[in-house]
Amino acid sequence: MPAAAVSTKDMPAQESWNVTLVVSDNGRTKTIVSARHASEYRQGEKQEIRLDGGLNVQLFNRDGSATLITAGRGIVHDNHDIEAFDNVVIRSADGTVLRTEHIWRTSHDRMIRSDKYVTISGPSRTIRGYGFESDEAMKHYRIFHASGEALSK
Repeated sequence: MPAAAVSTKDMPAQESWNVTLVVSDNGRTKTIVSARHASEYRQGEKQEIRLDGGLNVQLFNRDGSATLITAGRGIVHDNHDIEAFDNVVIRSADGTVLRTEHIWRTSHDRMIRSDKYVTISGPSRTIRGYGFESDEAMKHYRIFHASGEALSK
């Protein structure tokens, strides 16, 4: 019986364990991505790094504060866009917490988006809805199809 054919298209170009990727601009760190396992895939000129085993992303704001994203797995695209999947939690410097199953962060405008169900919690409010868009600092955000609760004083 002949051996099953293996497609190199589905195989990573390289793999690494316990990885940390740093994205900087003119010596200023903008993003730090770490994961237990990374697989780099290439198709023509395109490249993506698939991360699994737990994902941590630190997005540094202009004031030096950081927004932290944790998830089960993610993808760093060749244009530095980042996707995160599976139990995504985003914690901003001011204590706002977002929970969802999938987000993507676009590098060209430094925005975070999701088209999934999201919950955003803060000290005095909880907002839920489908669809989300925010700046990286989570200071200015929109939820599409929202509902929520707030404490009144």
